[in-house]
Amino acid sequence: VQLQASGGGLVQAGGSLRLSCVVSGLTFSTTAMGWFRQAPGKEREFVATINWRNWSGGATFYADSVKGRFSISRNNVKNTVWLQMNSLKPEDTAVYYCAARQGIPSRDYLDYPDWGQGTVVTVSS
Repeated sequence: VQLQASGGGLVQAGGSLRLSCVVSGLTFSTTAMGWFRQAPGKEREFVATINWRNWSGGATFYADSVKGRFSISRNNVKNTVWLQMNSLKPEDTAVYYCAARQGIPSRDYLDYPDWGQGTVVTVSS
């Protein structure tokens, strides 16, 4: 199983970034996907998750800290999940990880057996 995350970078507060995660080696169409982040000196935390159904049929869940600013989506043909991040704040600075699990979405990173390598997002004030 491989998860390849990309799209991180340096952006000013109020700006936007779109993270991508391309998945191979598993049945993506039956896999729940999640995004998590880890800031320096902090624990890994939940950001967003989406169930296996494609496009608008996929149920989505967000951390309160990103609700209304971030949007998770997926394409089961391209085996890709995205995280659109708008109105970024300095406190969004972290390494962002995509993760995969069979079954229903979860907010607990311990429920995800497969992880990408992480992509760094830095938001300057």
